Amino acid sequence: MHKLLIRNGSVYSSEFSRFLTKDLLIEDGKISKIGLGLVDSEARLIDASGLIVAPGLIDMHCHAYPLKPLPSNALNPIDPDATCFSSGVTTIVDAGTSGWRDFITFKEQVIEKSAVRILAFLNISCRGMLDLEAENEVDMLNPEIVASYIKSFPELLVGVKTAHYWTTKPFDDLHPMWASVDAALEAGELAGKRVMVDFYPNLPDRTYPDMLKRLRPGDIHTHMYAPQFEIIEKGGTVAPFIWEARERGVLFDVGHGGISFVFRNAVPAVKAGHIPETISSDLYTKNIMGPVFSLLEVMNKFLNIGLSLERVLYNVTAAPAKLIGRPELGVLKVGSPADVTLLAMRHEPCSFIDGGDARLDGDKKLECRLTISGGKIVFNPYGLGCIPWEKAPEEYWTKQCQIMY
Repeated sequence: MHKLLIRNGSVYSSEFSRFLTKDLLIEDGKISKIGLGLVDSEARLIDASGLIVAPGLIDMHCHAYPLKPLPSNALNPIDPDATCFSSGVTTIVDAGTSGWRDFITFKEQVIEKSAVRILAFLNISCRGMLDLEAENEVDMLNPEIVASYIKSFPELLVGVKTAHYWTTKPFDDLHPMWASVDAALEAGELAGKRVMVDFYPNLPDRTYPDMLKRLRPGDIHTHMYAPQFEIIEKGGTVAPFIWEARERGVLFDVGHGGISFVFRNAVPAVKAGHIPETISSDLYTKNIMGPVFSLLEVMNKFLNIGLSLERVLYNVTAAPAKLIGRPELGVLKVGSPADVTLLAMRHEPCSFIDGGDARLDGDKKLECRLTISGGKIVFNPYGLGCIPWEKAPEEYWTKQCQIMY
């Protein structure tokens, strides 16, 4: 159907980070009306009583280039259409899976064919994470070419990513200490875009505080609660260098990943006020069965650590939309794309695991009940708005068969 009418839900306004009692009318892929008591006889009615009506979620950091056959030395990305809608995610930002050499193929074979909206940070290494060893080679880093690609595809490329460079071996003339970070910063400067940094200290010379000092205001450090970062001091306080970086405008992203999030960093940091600008999954196939599972599961961890529902939703809607320069996303307002997620809050004993196989016990959990992408229902396990089978007319079945076959 071309029209959907969502009524009786608690609508999350990401612009003001609060809940409003409103109805939404969706028409031709856009939100056409927002108000109370909306009626449209041509629309499919969806009763959202007791549910949260939120903008389609945005995963700021995941890996979504399911290349087949996959190179032996590559990160194993997800199939976005098979994994994202069930957790309410309608937009993802691929965090450097592709470098410039593979971007056109990524664009033509995945981005343009995916039902999930895919944007991307372009890896500073020309092969990206399709060749993890290549991320260590300085001759694979070309800021000028990376910047030219970003300028050529501004509707898809949101910034530059650096990751996995020379993490444990001694530095030498062929592998300068800051080569990848500095090349990414140069590309970001040339392109006028943010840089996202995935960083591993190589002590004693290359430290986390020194890396943060190199970042510009608006650049992003991802994996902010990873175990390799000594951010919590005795007594549970956050190290001063974190506050100094924040004062300069450095931003922080969760990027949970398989081993890049531990409660022993996250819990005291959140309580002390070191809160992420964006909550993200760093989802790829080796962590989709745990400890990440989905962006929604990562959100639930933060709810049970102590962040408010309003803040958690903001960090996966309006906040990432602003950072990637897509303010039309992550909001529910007239004229915006009709990306909508209906969530239920379940209050019951529940537990969550981190990258170190440690557990956090909690008492609340969000569950996705319906996902709408571009005005189309793409996930509906509870049959919201569906006709009871006893009442469905014969022509309904005929029409469905025609659509499918």
